[in-house]
Formats: sequence, C-alpha cells, structure tokens
Amino acid sequence: MKDIHNKDMERASSKQKIFILAGLLILLIISVGVALAQGAVYISPQEIQGALTGNTGANSQIIMNIRLPRTILTVLVGINLATAGAILQAVMKNPLADPHIIGISSGAGIAGIFIMIVLPQFSFLITPAAFVGAMLAALCIYILAWKNGIKPLRIILAGVAVSSFIGAGISALLILYSDRVNGALMWMVGGFAARSWIHVQLILPYTVFGVFFVLLFTRHLNVLLLGDEIARGLGMNVEKTRIILTAAAALLAASAVSVAGLLGFVGLIVPHTARLIIGSDYRFMLPASVLLGGSVVTLSDTVARCAFAPIELPVGIFMAILGVPFFLFLLRREL
Repeated sequence: MKDIHNKDMERASSKQKIFILAGLLILLIISVGVALAQGAVYISPQEIQGALTGNTGANSQIIMNIRLPRTILTVLVGINLATAGAILQAVMKNPLADPHIIGISSGAGIAGIFIMIVLPQFSFLITPAAFVGAMLAALCIYILAWKNGIKPLRIILAGVAVSSFIGAGISALLILYSDRVNGALMWMVGGFAARSWIHVQLILPYTVFGVFFVLLFTRHLNVLLLGDEIARGLGMNVEKTRIILTAAAALLAASAVSVAGLLGFVGLIVPHTARLIIGSDYRFMLPASVLLGGSVVTLSDTVARCAFAPIELPVGIFMAILGVPFFLFLLRREL
C-alpha cells in the first residue's frame, strides 16, 4: 500500500510540474507578443497577426524585418545561456556557476573579439572560434579548481582569475586596434541592436542541436548531483560525462556570445528560479530553464528598449542590474 501511495504522489507531482511547464510556455508566448507590440511605434495584436499571416499592412515591415528577428534572437539566446548555466551548476556542483561569472563567456568573448577586430574578413568563424575560446577557458578553470575534487569556492576563485586574465587580453586588443573598436565595445556590453535574420540563422542550429542533445542527458545530470562516488557506483564515467556536458554548455554559451555579446547573469538567475518553481529534477528543471530563459531575456530586452525611449539601453546593462544583487544574495547564502 505504501508503494502504491508513493507512486500516486509521484504521478500527482509530475502532473503539477507539467502544468508549471505549460504556464512557463504561456509566459514565453506572452513575452514574445509584448516584444512584438512594444517599441517606438505601438503595433496592435491584430496588425501583428496580419503581418505574420502575410498581410501587407503599414507596420508589417517593422514586424517582419526588425522586431520578429530580434525577438526570436532574444528567445534563442535566453534558451542557450539558461541551459548552459543549468548544465554547469550540475557538472561543477556549484550553485553559483554561470558562463559569464566563471569565465567561459570571457573565453568565447576574447576569441570573438579577436576575429571581429583583427580578422574581420573571417567573421563567419566567430561562433566556432568562440566555442574554442569557451572550451579552453572551461578547461583552465577546471584544472585550477581541481584538488582532490571540485569545491564551489574554488570554481568561483578560478573563474575570477581566468576571467580577469582574459579581460586583460581583451583590453590589450582594444588598445592595439583602437581604430576598430566601435562594434566590439557594444558587443562587450551585450545587446540586440541592429540584429537581423542573419543572426537568427547563425544561432538556430546550435540551439536546436544543443538543447536536444542536453535533454538526452537529464538522467546523467541528476546522478551527478548525488556526488562523484555515488555516480561511479551507479556505473557512470564521471569525468567523461563532465567533459561532454561542459562542451555542450560551452557550445551553447559561445553561440549566444557570438550574436549577442557578453550578456551575463542569465545562466545564474534562470536555473535558480526554475529550481525554486519546479524542483531540482533535471527532467523538469531543464525544460523549465529553457522556457524561462527565453522569457527573461525577451522581456529584459523589451524593457531596455522601451524604458528610456528613444534611447535604447543594451540589455546587458539591465541584466547586470538584476543579476549582481541576485549573485551577492546567493554568494552570502552559500558561503
């Protein structure tokens, strides 16, 4: 009877989590609708629907050529960064892990900036170069933090050290090539100004492949949370799994950095919020992070775009305003 009762409770809990995921999907749809409607010109839902169904109204060009690609891009970038953060928090057993905080985004950033200002003719290589930079940064952090295992504080300290070192390299590049830094400076802050369908096409394959691939590893992520000894006892090759998942996180973060710049704190805020809403089971927490990540970045970009109109703030500034207090709260609680 007890086993039957536990199974019934588990089914009920699973149903509740499915309802939560449905609610997060609705939130994402609402976020997209708000982003399409709001801006220098307000566009009604009827006009948006008309533009999406092929009607040539007065504002259809604004929707199809400016707001729709930008909105899709904010969703994809939010998904990538939130998923990368959720993976890193499990792989590194560190609740403060985030591609930006621990230096992975910085590794992607210096590679992207190098291509952008030193070899602009090879701009099509920004995403693969950013991936290599992100993986090298992750490898350095992992090596520096390893001493009879991984501890959260070591990850943070190693990440700060690597990020500072890479930041010095970025500053050197900007000084040496000061005549080419205009685009790079905006890219360092993180934002979606002047983004188009080309950028959507650039990131979309990485998002689809990366998220689908990671969803296949939800059981592995749950096992990693139990600790290395238990994971090995269950037959998992812990180091191999860590390398594969870290590579997936680096690919997702690098593709986001390549189109949006150094946008921070998404991978920290979103997985924690998803965990509070739906629990720590990665079968549900990872999809929740995907949906919530798209919503958070889309709404943040809309606010950054409209709050001080006609001046447009880069969304990276807005995310830092949200993220820094959240990070300090978590740091104080964990330490």
